[in-house]
Amino acid sequence: MKRAVRFVMAAVLAACGGGNVALNPPTPEPTSAPAASLLSVPTAPPPSPVLTLEERAARLHRAAIVVDAHDDITSAILEDGFDLGHPNGKTATDLPRMRAGGVTAEFFSIYVDSRFYERPSSRDGGGARRALDMIDITYQQIERHAQDLVLATSADDIRRAKADGKIAVLMGIEGGYAIEDSLHALRDFHRLGVRYMTLTHATNNDWADSSGMGATPLKPRHHGLSGFGEEVVREMQRIGMLVDVSHVSDETIEDVLRVATAPVIASHSSARALCDAPRNLSDEQLRGIAATGGVVMVNFFSAYLDPGYRTAMHAFFARHGAELAALNKKGVKLSQIHEAALKMGAGDLPKVPLGVLIDHIEHIAKVAGVDHVGLGSDYDGVDSMPVGLEGIDGLPKITLELLRRGWSDEDVKKVLGENFLRAFAAAEAHARATKTTLSGDGSTKSVE
Repeated sequence: MKRAVRFVMAAVLAACGGGNVALNPPTPEPTSAPAASLLSVPTAPPPSPVLTLEERAARLHRAAIVVDAHDDITSAILEDGFDLGHPNGKTATDLPRMRAGGVTAEFFSIYVDSRFYERPSSRDGGGARRALDMIDITYQQIERHAQDLVLATSADDIRRAKADGKIAVLMGIEGGYAIEDSLHALRDFHRLGVRYMTLTHATNNDWADSSGMGATPLKPRHHGLSGFGEEVVREMQRIGMLVDVSHVSDETIEDVLRVATAPVIASHSSARALCDAPRNLSDEQLRGIAATGGVVMVNFFSAYLDPGYRTAMHAFFARHGAELAALNKKGVKLSQIHEAALKMGAGDLPKVPLGVLIDHIEHIAKVAGVDHVGLGSDYDGVDSMPVGLEGIDGLPKITLELLRRGWSDEDVKKVLGENFLRAFAAAEAHARATKTTLSGDGSTKSVE
């Protein structure tokens, strides 16, 4: 305002002959931008591209930590000499497929069939020998393919593998026969990197009852856990090994949940409310596992997802089950048993849509909570998967379908791997809190 007044007064004086009155010219006020910028029009940042649902799903899957809690590819590696780096078209799992599937962490199943418990031999050994052989070939694959694979034994290892662009390989024993009733052996397996143990497989062992593999539950031997079985659970949790209740009986699950003081998992089980199989979990069991902070990893096997497929499968086994059981009793390779089943017509059983698997994920999320569901495929251990999930490279389709059903990115990430990582880290924290040494403070209790 003062500057405007000075300009008016100068004009008045000039008109009155007062041109001899000198006034200092106005000093321009500084500006924060050059004069040219006053003429430019600010431009808005370019709009973000609108992603299709498929593009959004692909981006989310690439960013997520993807954990598969159960893969039986170890059987093909040990029995058939298969190498992950050399796909043969016969397996659901190999390195290219794992990469295409966006896998961050894969649990190689240290599968100990009950025959190594019931009929040990000098040639094949017993349960512990079988487990050791499988652990060694797991190390073999990691060492052969060090540019792609890395051994992981902790939740932090899995996150580090993701950051480094590698696939974390972990190990879980399937079948408590592996420890041969020895807590010393249990601790030795932990030293070698085993981070969960499925307490039984298809038959009861000396300290825990199995659900069996048939249409009806197996006849109990202990009505759950024996006293030694309870000690196994306590010792596993003390040392940070996850207790896995897939394959165990309802009474065994009840006992585990009563004894547990750390998260419990089901590494590859689905929802019984949607498919009434003894291997699946009831709603009460889902809630019980969630109460421990644990996770139920959904099994992809068609027989545990779809009642129609299950009915057809049992009709197939009524015709051919005795022949297949005889092959297993002879110690025939798992891949050869699968091939025999296909020749008998197993491949003609009904196909199950991918949506049925998603139904199980959603049911478990609804009953147990979205923080307590994950993925446990059972690849290379079963004969039939939902359409589109025939190989591990199909995992991104799960992400797409969850988004299609309205799931948030955050909740999808939980299912893909974050839920498991949380439970795994909690089990590790529980073990640290005991402030005990692995063997020095270990239980020496023996089986009854």
